[in-house]
Amino acid sequence: MFTVHAIDPGHLESVRSTGTDVSGNPVEPVTAGGGEPLRCCLRDAADGERLILFGYEPKLPTSPYREIGAVFAHADPCPGPEASGYPPQWRGRPQVLRAYDERGWIHPATRTHDGSDPESQLADILSDPAVVRIDSRNIAYGCFMFTITRA
Repeated sequence: MFTVHAIDPGHLESVRSTGTDVSGNPVEPVTAGGGEPLRCCLRDAADGERLILFGYEPKLPTSPYREIGAVFAHADPCPGPEASGYPPQWRGRPQVLRAYDERGWIHPATRTHDGSDPESQLADILSDPAVVRIDSRNIAYGCFMFTITRA
């Protein structure tokens, strides 16, 4: 079993209230064209939704593999993911499953998948006891999508 984690609502509230991201850059307001992957509720945006685009750094231990990338979220608080488990709207979307060890280093179990059976891919990666988390990343842009941990 595994647990899927969106970006922490407390972190999102900080970004929204300060108007700055982790690097101190201003948050960019965006009107959705439709299809933008929302890291707050783990679904694609609908045309016309008010969004923010900002730099996000997934929480990892201090390591050479920490990185910052652009992500979309709702401009206003939302209820978060509607379902537990793998995000339903993102099934079938090819992703990189980047595995990390306890040091925050990328683990060799990292792989790409076509989105057709993410649960079996995740179970296989998590069967390695050295893997403590997996970050799903967009295959085309490399940006963070969500985190998976053992339940």
